[in-house]
Amino acid sequence: MRYVTKSDLLIVAKDSGYVMIGIGLMCLIPLIIDLIYFEFDIISFIIPGAISIIFGFALTKYFENTRTKKMRLKHGMMISSFAWFWAGLIGGLVITLATNISYIDAVFESVSALTGTGVTIFSNVEVLPHSILFFRALEQWVGGLGVVVMVIGVFTKPGSVTSKLYNSEAREERLEPSIKSTLKKTLEIYAIYTVLGIVLYILAGMPLFDSICNTFTIISTGGMNVKNANMGFYQSDLIYFITIVLMILGATSFLVHYKIIKSKGKSLIEDLQFKVIICLIAFVTLMLYFLTNIVPIELLFTVVSAITTTGASVSPVEVMASWPPFMIICLMCLMLIGGSNGSTVGAIKLVRMITFFKGIYKHVREILSPEGRVVSMKLNGRKIDEKAISQAGNYITLYLMFIMFTWALLCLFGYDPFNSLFAAMSLQGNNGLELGIINTTLNPIVKVVCMIDMWTGRLEIYPVLITVRAFFEVFK
Repeated sequence: MRYVTKSDLLIVAKDSGYVMIGIGLMCLIPLIIDLIYFEFDIISFIIPGAISIIFGFALTKYFENTRTKKMRLKHGMMISSFAWFWAGLIGGLVITLATNISYIDAVFESVSALTGTGVTIFSNVEVLPHSILFFRALEQWVGGLGVVVMVIGVFTKPGSVTSKLYNSEAREERLEPSIKSTLKKTLEIYAIYTVLGIVLYILAGMPLFDSICNTFTIISTGGMNVKNANMGFYQSDLIYFITIVLMILGATSFLVHYKIIKSKGKSLIEDLQFKVIICLIAFVTLMLYFLTNIVPIELLFTVVSAITTTGASVSPVEVMASWPPFMIICLMCLMLIGGSNGSTVGAIKLVRMITFFKGIYKHVREILSPEGRVVSMKLNGRKIDEKAISQAGNYITLYLMFIMFTWALLCLFGYDPFNSLFAAMSLQGNNGLELGIINTTLNPIVKVVCMIDMWTGRLEIYPVLITVRAFFEVFK
């Protein structure tokens, strides 16, 4: 039985055109920075942007009058997977034209930025043009909400198509009855926090350009920086504290942010995921404070960076690699969990972890309870059904399988097993914290696998699996 027909491909091709146009326009925005700093590297942005816009415009016009069946979730997932793949390729072309590094390294950098992973292939980012530093930050800011979410929020009209595309990037929560209104409110909240972050950084003494780029990367929980020492370059506890606040804001559900004013702050205090994040940060920080000799603010910063999957750091890679193994294991556990659902974070996400453990507790209670008794569990006042528990367990299993494969591959190429596991978890969870493995000397095969990890991690695996399955079906 064929699950993908010609009609399905027409739907994917037609709506992918709008996304390609959006990606092309994104490539042109850094031209403003290029001109401000008199770098005059216009070609590096014009060519990739034009390629994406032309191809996108051609697709939309060619299939404009084509009658297709109603869009389903599978179509949205295929469009979403293609959009992120295409954005990585086009962004890589921008970077390779501007810096002359190999195309595979440039695509790696682009994918890392877009997916909010934040690990960089460059050994010295401070020599990069301002326009490229801004472009990486912009990719992270766009990727924080989602490439497709950004495009449909600007270009598309309300309807079932918008709904399916919104759900395709693992987003389910609605701030308003309609998806279009939800996107508008989400973008407003995102923009407000972005402006707030820029202003706070400037007031703390950070240069304007650094403030813009760092806010883009921190509020999106991306973590790339314009300095080699990351946030540690600024040597300011005030800047560290502002960054911690922005990371937590980025890791909190947009639905909670939306309800803060209406509920006078109660939505934040009452949200289970937010409470768990704060409790985990407090518990792990206090525990490690008594077990290690690390400076408290640096310890708190790293713990928050790990659980919010930001990957920003104040300690050099060499210093982090020398930390006690127990602390590294604690960070890996936080990297695995991640932040709230409906935020900008990667990893498994708290709602799945909570659902999974509630399912285990439910099973234990059912065994202990009198025969025939039905044990019900609730999450945020809503009953958790068996399907949700099963889906959480399936995703966690699949997620760990991807980590195991990458871990084994890194070990095969001779890397330290402990550091390899840390790197595999960081890549799959779009975290970016690193112990010195990820650099330009990586084998090309390993680089490709790492890019797949970041891609699948950001899209939560299933859209990519569906797209791959569809690809093989087309070429049967």
